Amino acid sequence: MEKIFKLKENGTTVRTEILAGLTTFMTMAYIIALNPNLLTGFGAEGGPELWNAVFMATCLASAVGTIVMAFLANKPFAMAPGMGLNSFFAVVVANIVSITGMSYVASFQAALCIILIEGIVFLILSVLNVREKIVNAIPLGVRLGIAPAIGLMLLNIGLGSNAGVYSENGGPFYVMRDFFGALTPSMAQGSMGSGYTQMVLSVVTMFIGLFVIVILAQKGIHAAVLLGMLVSCIIYWAGEAVFMGTNPFASLATASFIPPVGDMVSTTLFKFNFSGFFQVGWFTAITLVITFCIIDMFDTIGTLVGTASRAGMVDDEGNMPQMKEALLSDAVGTVTGALTGTSTVTTFVESASGVASGGRTGLTALTTAILFLACTFIAPIAAIIPAPATSAALVYVGILMLSGLKKIDFEDMCQLVPVALMLISMPISSSIGHGIGLGMISYTVIKVFTGKAKEVSVLTYIISALFLIKFFLVV
Repeated sequence: MEKIFKLKENGTTVRTEILAGLTTFMTMAYIIALNPNLLTGFGAEGGPELWNAVFMATCLASAVGTIVMAFLANKPFAMAPGMGLNSFFAVVVANIVSITGMSYVASFQAALCIILIEGIVFLILSVLNVREKIVNAIPLGVRLGIAPAIGLMLLNIGLGSNAGVYSENGGPFYVMRDFFGALTPSMAQGSMGSGYTQMVLSVVTMFIGLFVIVILAQKGIHAAVLLGMLVSCIIYWAGEAVFMGTNPFASLATASFIPPVGDMVSTTLFKFNFSGFFQVGWFTAITLVITFCIIDMFDTIGTLVGTASRAGMVDDEGNMPQMKEALLSDAVGTVTGALTGTSTVTTFVESASGVASGGRTGLTALTTAILFLACTFIAPIAAIIPAPATSAALVYVGILMLSGLKKIDFEDMCQLVPVALMLISMPISSSIGHGIGLGMISYTVIKVFTGKAKEVSVLTYIISALFLIKFFLVV
């Protein structure tokens, strides 16, 4: 282990890395069930065979990409089908169905062509160091603001949709509105209905878990995040049994622990419908590929830079060693996802929870990857981890990442404005890439119209122009 992952050099131990890997997995285990739900309309489209196929593809592609990250880049980052990108993929599949009249499965296989092309493009760009040059073209001020902006996005996820709290309208940080605005008898007996008890249980569980994590972390316990999540799980399960009269483990009694390999082989494994894909038209096809590439590229870059900054893995100029290898891992994961049957695989922002638990090397990633492989057999167990437990970890990590704001020069408008825009746009759009895009555009505009156009690199101009095209011309 020492020879492969250089544990002593990175100031860590086998125990710390394994616990960090377990923590990362627990915070992102929801993707195992959520991804096939999103890509198949919660099982309504394509039948149980497609759901099972996407489930297997999610586990395998996540594991392969994360294993490559572990051994090639020696970084504690995990991979999985990216949130946002999977929802966009589902919309694309539905549009292909509408345009071509093909079945959902055939349209799904057509959409997989986009992911395959995207992955191959990224492999080539990574080998040629083009993606690394794009990372270096991001101005320092924008780079420094990525981690805090991701922190706010994690807070939004933890205090929003992931907590399972009722909301009629959704939106950033709505736990704060719906929970604290619902602590009245009239609200409890009104529109909230029977969901009121579950909402209170969810939020209380989340905050207790958060405080447990913070207290343990203050005492210097590396497994603070994992232990806090376990406490949250116990509280939530007990609350379900006592206050809601349900058995949180009931699903295990009828669950199947046999991996549905046959469904993947017959439905999505190496099943590319290129003829169906080009029925949408060449222009639309090319536009879709470019859109996926832009979003994925900057989501991955943002996650890597932001999480690495929090872990102290970057130099004074914000550069991360082995960035090329990390980006190559992402490309391999995406190609694997296309071959097996899922949407774009990207570096998961939840990796920050493992970093917060002390993970510093690829052993953390390897541990997470092994758990993903194990989930092809024990997915029902991973599925009973309650969302509030995950939320506690995400809120804590989000708070930690806000500390990156101290590196920002608040007197320099070329830093302050891009960072401010990223801070507000990432949680609202739920897209790291869109946040970076606004940051890049604002930086370029300020430099140009203050007589400092020569300080902006050619690649920065190109990236800013591409984002303008993306925002205004591509849906």
